[in-house]
Amino acid sequence: MSAHAWALLAVFSLVLLGLAYPLARYVTHVVEGRARWAERFERVIFRLCGVKADAEMGWLQYTLALLLFNGLGLLAVYALQRFQLFLPLNPEGFANVSPDSSFNTAVSFVSNTNWQGYAGEATMSYLTQMLGLTVQNFLSAATGIVVVIALIRGIARHSVKTIGNAWVDLTRITLWVLLPIALVLAMVQVQQGGIQNFDGHVQATTLQGAAQTLPMGPASSQVAIKMLGTNGGGFFNANAAHPFENPTPLSNFVQMLAIFLIPAALCFVFGRMVGDARQGWTIFAAMGVMFIAGVVATTTFEAQGNPRFDALGVDQAVSVAQAGGNMEGKETRFGIAESALFATITTAASCGAVNGMHDSFTPLGGMVPLVNMQLGEVIFGGTGTGLYGMLVFAILAVFIAGLMIGRTPEYLGKKIEAHEMKMASMAILVTPLLVLVGTAVAVMADAGRAGVANPGTHGFTEILYAFTSAANNNGSAFAGLSANTPFYNVMLGLAMGFGRFGVIVPVLAIAGSLAAKKRLAVTGGTMPTHGALFVTLLIGTVLLVGLLNYVPSLALGPVAEHLMPWK
Repeated sequence: MSAHAWALLAVFSLVLLGLAYPLARYVTHVVEGRARWAERFERVIFRLCGVKADAEMGWLQYTLALLLFNGLGLLAVYALQRFQLFLPLNPEGFANVSPDSSFNTAVSFVSNTNWQGYAGEATMSYLTQMLGLTVQNFLSAATGIVVVIALIRGIARHSVKTIGNAWVDLTRITLWVLLPIALVLAMVQVQQGGIQNFDGHVQATTLQGAAQTLPMGPASSQVAIKMLGTNGGGFFNANAAHPFENPTPLSNFVQMLAIFLIPAALCFVFGRMVGDARQGWTIFAAMGVMFIAGVVATTTFEAQGNPRFDALGVDQAVSVAQAGGNMEGKETRFGIAESALFATITTAASCGAVNGMHDSFTPLGGMVPLVNMQLGEVIFGGTGTGLYGMLVFAILAVFIAGLMIGRTPEYLGKKIEAHEMKMASMAILVTPLLVLVGTAVAVMADAGRAGVANPGTHGFTEILYAFTSAANNNGSAFAGLSANTPFYNVMLGLAMGFGRFGVIVPVLAIAGSLAAKKRLAVTGGTMPTHGALFVTLLIGTVLLVGLLNYVPSLALGPVAEHLMPWK
């Protein structure tokens, strides 16, 4: 890595820590109902909605409330797409979206995946973008946060049957956390040159005298929450590579910070709510080590380019460009270091926004974002989803350690027994099952192979990446796969839905089970779950359990592609 790349990583890490730590204090006050200035407004909202704020829910009732809430959102986004031609704020007169694409997009935005098989500026009306997609950016992010808050309550409480009130949690997270921060980010976005208007598309003339159509719209408001909520769905097809969505290196830096801000802060929220700040630092350290390793790997592979171009007889101009690193598919206003850092961040989190085309990365450079997702996106991860995924791995880690030392495993004073392990196993295995089965079906089916632009190992990686992204609720893509077909819209839609709620349900079951347990006293035989030793154990568990499922598929895809030029 160059000095510039190291400096960029260092500055990003320091600024992130400087913002996340104080934000954790604020978020803790909000979720614990200690934001006194919000009480009067909350009482009005809860009274109008018929919510009894002081009535808490058991884990099953909490789960059903979230499923109902997200189910209604699914229907709303689907209906907006199917009837957008007859609705206002459609200056270009875009037609109604097809049923299969509407289904895919509705599941995508409700599940916080934001997979997009369409070009936003040529498909979605402004009303659909705002009332459907942007609103779901807030609500799906809030859903992920309240799930991890419920899990933390389950760990922190003892001998109770409740884990909170879903309606109260959703309201507080949306109004007092997501909305104000997104407002600030949107204003920064506009100041940097992002667009925010309701104009129709503008006809312009380039410096070369050619005619060009410039899409307009309320983009900055969607960009702000797509990054903050780790959603990733672009207002434009080019996503964060589009100058109207990501105009400058400064806006690029701010967007990267926004992606990690809440996931990083939630680590410290965890430490505060369980009454032991060391626990939060331990989770943060494990995530940080894996993140830095991913950044170093991606940047190194992209900076090397492809040294075999000369031997393969490639055009000299291409060889010279590759000698300075792989700039294919990257924006010159960002460069290799910024693009590699962005790619690592967006796939470590469940964001999916891209400022360069991952399809154009080197084989091993593109494998790192793929591995980030296959680990369950627990390297900071999405808003809430990263932390509850990492806590599931922490439960598994103490169980493995308990087997090694012959002691009943405990995590923060709670015994980890058969029920918790069954639920943890379900949460960990559901996504590999969806990814590998989905990839196998797509490779065998004619309709699946028809969408591949690059046959061979790279085409296999495109399919593997698509199902990995969908099932892990990321949303980024290898651009070479034509996925806006009935086959992929349905298959990926199912993967996104089951990948989201197939994890949430067992996580909330764990929360309910732990909340009902008595807290055990710390003894000399209690294994500490903080410090360097547990960080190492946790990282090892994530790598061994999370990644081993995918090793054969990685060997068939990016590893084989990397080795092919050397044969």
